[in-house]
Amino acid sequence: MKVAIVQNPEEGSKLAAEIFIAQVQQNPKTVLGLATGSTPVKLYNLLAEANRAGVVSFKECQSFNLDEYIGLAPTHEQSYHYFMKTQLFDHIDIDQTKTHVPDGLARDIAASCKAYEEAIAAAGGIDIQLLGIGSDGHIAFNEPGCSLACRTHSQVLTQQTISDNARLFFNGRIEEVPTQAVTMGIGSIMDAKRVVLLAFGKGKQEAIAGLVEGAVTTMCPCSALQYHNDCIVICDEEAAGKLRNVAYYKYIFSQTGVSNI
Repeated sequence: MKVAIVQNPEEGSKLAAEIFIAQVQQNPKTVLGLATGSTPVKLYNLLAEANRAGVVSFKECQSFNLDEYIGLAPTHEQSYHYFMKTQLFDHIDIDQTKTHVPDGLARDIAASCKAYEEAIAAAGGIDIQLLGIGSDGHIAFNEPGCSLACRTHSQVLTQQTISDNARLFFNGRIEEVPTQAVTMGIGSIMDAKRVVLLAFGKGKQEAIAGLVEGAVTTMCPCSALQYHNDCIVICDEEAAGKLRNVAYYKYIFSQTGVSNI
């Protein structure tokens, strides 16, 4: 696991954008694993800017998103379909028929989850997976207690996750937040060839400490990434506030920089 500690979210987003742009430049047919939430918004803005400037093209890419709320239509303003379309897909040259988000309205959720896994496999697997992280250490919607080997599945959300996400819904009303979601599993995420995880702000300190320096446990789902052979954690100074080996991580990054990360 590589840890890049940056000054602020803007610097972290720029670093992530460099990594994603380099990946697509090297392999125009990259299969992208994408995430939602407030954390990747600046990254998506930077990717769109690079696309408009002719620095990178996503025409031959495919994408698979991590998760979607059960019960929300793709046109619902808080659905992850809608988020991806308005925050990224409508602003880059990707073929939107090759963008995939789990179906939160499927009549047979289990069959839909199986089909999603099969679609990822048929695409050749995810080349680079973007992740955020929950304050309790969840990645995608894999809540504490999830199997570290699980595949795409339906997930009942914890009260903490529902409360954390309420700010994104109308007037911050917690009763508006769905209580279940479809999510790629930890096993699905671990299959990605490369993982880039972003974490910004003091609220992510405990989660980042558990991810980087804690024990591998189902109660901190992100900790499974310690076993991934190409995982990059990009966090700002605040999110890194409870790491013990900050000076060492900074030293390594100073020696390697972006080119070798």
